[in-house]
Amino acid sequence: MKTIERTCAIAYSINLLGDKWSLLILRDVLIHKKTRFKEFVDSKEKIATNILANRLKFLVEEGFLELLDPNGFKKNKQYIGTDRALAALPIIMELYLFSIHSIKESVLNASQVSIKKKILSDRKGFEDNIKETYLNFVRKLKIS
Repeated sequence: MKTIERTCAIAYSINLLGDKWSLLILRDVLIHKKTRFKEFVDSKEKIATNILANRLKFLVEEGFLELLDPNGFKKNKQYIGTDRALAALPIIMELYLFSIHSIKESVLNASQVSIKKKILSDRKGFEDNIKETYLNFVRKLKIS
């Protein structure tokens, strides 16, 4: 990915997270607790494997993700979100809130409907819960 001079915070943020795949991968990591390449490929957005590999590599290089076992076999590699990924959660939440009312509830699955209700009723509580449960999830992964 092309790097830009850091003269504007918004331009710099867009350079890091402005493509749809990075934010969707971070959503899958933080909210859906996906960790493996195959899990990301199986997401409903159907990211191409070459693009996914490039985005995962970029997110690791930029400190949003880390490999749980960087020396492990390719099939067993797990990606986990860092503090920097958690710092992007409010961005993901705002994008969600920006567009959720334009999506018919009939096209959402049960999990999506549940998430919608939780975010709309208590955004801050939802965000705090995501952070807490994700950190617990990562702790358990690191122990095992």
